[in-house]
Amino acid sequence: MAWWVWVAGGFVLGIVEVLAPGYVFLGFALGALAIGLGLWTGLLALGLPAQIAVFALVSVVAWAVLRKVFPQQRGEVKRWTRDIND
Repeated sequence: MAWWVWVAGGFVLGIVEVLAPGYVFLGFALGALAIGLGLWTGLLALGLPAQIAVFALVSVVAWAVLRKVFPQQRGEVKRWTRDIND
């Protein structure tokens, strides 16, 4: 019955990611959604400590994949050469 808490937490973390972009909270959101969907479908029949451990593992893997897909560009400054109104 706790699956909806994980799914709601995933959606909240997804909203936080939209408000504070950086692909940090998106990994946690994907981890929470994975646990919630796993509990809902019955694939994960785990206690709370095991759920938290799997959440941490999935979140770290998702974060690492997102860092590879969307690398952070440090030291580069975006320069605009033309105005949007031109």
